[in-house]
Amino acid sequence: MIMENIDLEDLLNKYKTGSCTPEELALLENWYLQWNIENQQFTEDGLLDVNQKMWMAVTEQTRGNKLVELPLWKRIRVAAAVAAIIILSVGIWFFYNDRNVQPYLQADNSPVVPGRSGATLTLANGRKIILTDTVNGKLAEEAGVVITKSAGGPLMYEFKSNTDISGQINTLSTNNGESYQVHLPDGSRVWLNAASSLTYATNLYEDGKRSVKLEGEGYFEVAKDQAHPFIVKSSDQQVEVMGTHFNISAYKDEDVVKTTLIEGSVKVSVLDLHKVLSPGFEAVKSGNNIQVHSIDAELAVAWKDGKFVFENEKIEAIMKMVERWYNVQVVYQGEMPEDVFHGSVSRLENVSQVLDILESTGRIHFKMEGRKIYVSQ
Repeated sequence: MIMENIDLEDLLNKYKTGSCTPEELALLENWYLQWNIENQQFTEDGLLDVNQKMWMAVTEQTRGNKLVELPLWKRIRVAAAVAAIIILSVGIWFFYNDRNVQPYLQADNSPVVPGRSGATLTLANGRKIILTDTVNGKLAEEAGVVITKSAGGPLMYEFKSNTDISGQINTLSTNNGESYQVHLPDGSRVWLNAASSLTYATNLYEDGKRSVKLEGEGYFEVAKDQAHPFIVKSSDQQVEVMGTHFNISAYKDEDVVKTTLIEGSVKVSVLDLHKVLSPGFEAVKSGNNIQVHSIDAELAVAWKDGKFVFENEKIEAIMKMVERWYNVQVVYQGEMPEDVFHGSVSRLENVSQVLDILESTGRIHFKMEGRKIYVSQ
């Protein structure tokens, strides 16, 4: 089977929104599996992004905009390679299989489903717009900037005049179980994780600089502008960039603020202490101190790509991710294990899948009552 004129990006977007046909779903999932093999991505997280029920069917690969079926011998090689991928470590890498998932259900027997695209926009006049329920199109115009909700979902800011009106402040906020993306008027893009907020002037500029305030977690792709540095304020930390990609995690209920650089360069400052990051490094702020260390930067932004990835994480840190994304309450019963967990699982799965694979380690157990998850050894 050869399918002409397949737009892979369009197919991925359809997958994210659940609008793929069965044929498109099989095609995409089998292409993704083959991509992992061809690129030597023989890791468990490469197998956890897709609906696993169909991955053994027919393996596909991309050539330009065509998806071409592989010969039988190559499909057999792919299947054999995948079957060999089981990684053991101090913790456990969670490997998906078709075992029965524990029925972690709410009181009405409905599953706890993953979060979705959604946010609330608060305008300068105090008006609140629930973006999840708002139709696409123009939402408002402030300080010479038109605010629209695009067909693809992101919030868009676009300059229409040079009007300079101070005090026109907007806040984009997500609840537990929500994430959203905004395109700022300078061309920068920001992805907000669950339980986060971004506050900024409508026209973005403040005292000759581009300035925003972040609470929670956000991934930034900042447009280059050497004349106007981009400032991100979070807690009592400040990050200054000209144009780069980075992630900041600054939740109020966390003891540290983490700034992870993907590309470019950023300066992280706390009072008179300054640290300049290179790609693949992370600054961890605790109090008025900043520690810098190397990291697999892709782990820090896995949430943006639809994955939970745990690397040397204690169960409490993992369950904070679960609590925010699934909008549940976590209750701990007794002492928690001191050892750490390693693993990956799709954020598109119901909470049952996440809890089941954590419990499969034999080191942690869960019980659900309503939207409360009880955790014990």
